[in-house]
Amino acid sequence: MEHLVDILRSEHHLPPEGYAALIDSAAGSILDYAMQNAREVAVARFGNGIFIRGLIEITNYCRNDCYYCGIRRSNRHVERYRMSREQILARCRMGHKLGFRTFVLQGGEDAALSDAWIEETVHDIRTEFPDCAITLSLGERTREAYLRFYNAGANRYLLRHETATPEHYALLHPSFMSFEHRMQNLRELKEIGYQTGTGIMVGSPGQTTEHIVRDIMFIESFRPQMIGLGPYIPQDDTPFAGQPAGDIRITLMLLSIFRLMFPDALIPSTTALATLAPDGRERGILAGANVVMPNLSPEDTRAKYALYNDKKATGLESAEGLRGLETQLETIGYRISFERGDYAPSDSI
Repeated sequence: MEHLVDILRSEHHLPPEGYAALIDSAAGSILDYAMQNAREVAVARFGNGIFIRGLIEITNYCRNDCYYCGIRRSNRHVERYRMSREQILARCRMGHKLGFRTFVLQGGEDAALSDAWIEETVHDIRTEFPDCAITLSLGERTREAYLRFYNAGANRYLLRHETATPEHYALLHPSFMSFEHRMQNLRELKEIGYQTGTGIMVGSPGQTTEHIVRDIMFIESFRPQMIGLGPYIPQDDTPFAGQPAGDIRITLMLLSIFRLMFPDALIPSTTALATLAPDGRERGILAGANVVMPNLSPEDTRAKYALYNDKKATGLESAEGLRGLETQLETIGYRISFERGDYAPSDSI
């Protein structure tokens, strides 16, 4: 099985059956070998610096009703909130003083946040913080809206495709949501010029190895600059409450696969990993991840952004815990990088 890792490292590609074999063997020595190779590739490309992004969860209102998500429209138990523009700018000011040079504005698809409002918010952040990157993760919008945000100063956009299998997408989402529209949005983001991120939940209900292989093949062909994946974690107020969480070993194998496939990619070690296992963040980094996203949101809103059960947003997951995070990274031989961390393919450096 190790020869598959060797081939992927040298050629950045495997046939579908090779990916399936690695996924189905994601344990023990082969996982260790894949992680070791991914780690070596990441360190050779980026050194031991881990980029930090300041995550600001600006709203938990959402027009969608995804069956796995705790802020879905039908959830009547979540306490809703929506940040003002001044609140967002205040969190950016705090983050900038702490050393953050990327802000990630994430939220549900909140109909009250018009394209014009988002455009002006991005413009104000860009004006006040010209040295910072602005990442948006605000779901599906029109091409015109994406272009307006980009022209206002946004650099990156995160939009997980969730699954590359239409039938699986239909299992996870209500009928009014469109697999084709999600894929169209991703193409539009890249065409406009965003550094574009996509990804999946590992172990989402109904997911099979075949589905994951299709996800790998899609990401391989789409060639995103950012790849975000973490284990699925159920949320009690969703139709999938009580479903098992995703396998952290498969998640780590996929992180390793994508690092070997895309040595230059920006790949976070996600909060979901840290939620599922106490050392999940460190294990993600040791599997080739090179980004972490401490939470810059106001403390009184963090628990309300309840995408899944027991989501971590305090301690080392918070912006206030930056010093502790740095100490934790040092224990595994890494350090915080305060650079913007823009995507840059090796041949352009």
